[in-house]
Amino acid sequence: MFLRRSRLSLETERLVLRLPDMRDHMDWVELRRASERFLKPWEPTWAPDHFSRAAFRNRVYWAHRSFDQDRSVPLFLFRKADGRLLGAITLDNIRRGPAQAGSVGYWVGAEMARKGYMREALAAVVHHAFTTVDISRVEAACLPENQPSRGLLEVSGFKYEGVAQSYLQIAGRWRSHVLYANLRRDRRGRTDAGQ
Repeated sequence: MFLRRSRLSLETERLVLRLPDMRDHMDWVELRRASERFLKPWEPTWAPDHFSRAAFRNRVYWAHRSFDQDRSVPLFLFRKADGRLLGAITLDNIRRGPAQAGSVGYWVGAEMARKGYMREALAAVVHHAFTTVDISRVEAACLPENQPSRGLLEVSGFKYEGVAQSYLQIAGRWRSHVLYANLRRDRRGRTDAGQ
């Protein structure tokens, strides 16, 4: 069903990051259901069939196809100690040519938040983006009031670049986002978002 290239796996001290497959469906459903109240304020509206096997199959198909076509690196995070699914991180919208850039998005289950897992995953994905995917710029966006996400980006070497008005539909409403970027060869000094 998928090309051989789809076998990417990254490792950190505590995590294994790999592309999703169908055996992850029930773990993904359980984690998303348990974290629903935690995740929904920060995400696009979930489709009515969000948890269905068919929707997950489409998600897996998209992940492998977009990876094989060099458009995306969509990874699930698993804890090495017990193999537990913790969340996901995606380097998406990879642009070649003069841009050589991509955008990163991520989520983690409520119980695993603020334990450093996403910081590890983000560092691994940024390193992979710069060294293997060979892009020069990794962008990220989050809601202005999402202080944990902003803090994660800032401690991970991302610098504030501005605000994008009506950037994404979150929880059914067009919302402005603050924009950050991490550059392979960053000569910028510290940039603060201010208030």
